[in-house]
Amino acid sequence: MTGKVVLYTDGACKGNPGPGGWGVVLNYGNASKKMHGGEGNTTNNRMELMAAIRGLEALKRPCEVELYTDSQYVRKGITEWMHGWKRNGWKTSAKKPVKNEDLWRELDNEVARHKVNWHWVKGHSGNPGNELADQLANLGVEELSNA
Repeated sequence: MTGKVVLYTDGACKGNPGPGGWGVVLNYGNASKKMHGGEGNTTNNRMELMAAIRGLEALKRPCEVELYTDSQYVRKGITEWMHGWKRNGWKTSAKKPVKNEDLWRELDNEVARHKVNWHWVKGHSGNPGNELADQLANLGVEELSNA
């Protein structure tokens, strides 16, 4: 594992479902990278997952990652619920299919490449990294609207 990366991720959706965007702020030492994107008809949870996936995907080699998200869905999904979903064949404890299974599988693959420490941060509470990730996610939505 190489140095420590700090990653802030956020998703946004105008309507749920509706046009959505994701934003990522990646910090490594003195270097910083910002990324964003969007999808036309999606949900907020999918965009939150996509932000984490795209952030981890951007890392070229295995890293120790401090990942900050304002989504309890993402943090709890990866740290608490996923083990059971996998054990149950991607079914919930109620025996229903896991929503967004495709993205959860992608995230699981990306997480396997790194040592990820998951942190929840309250959204819109003045955390600079989270605020910037939120702005980037909203930019992803805006660019869809203007296309």
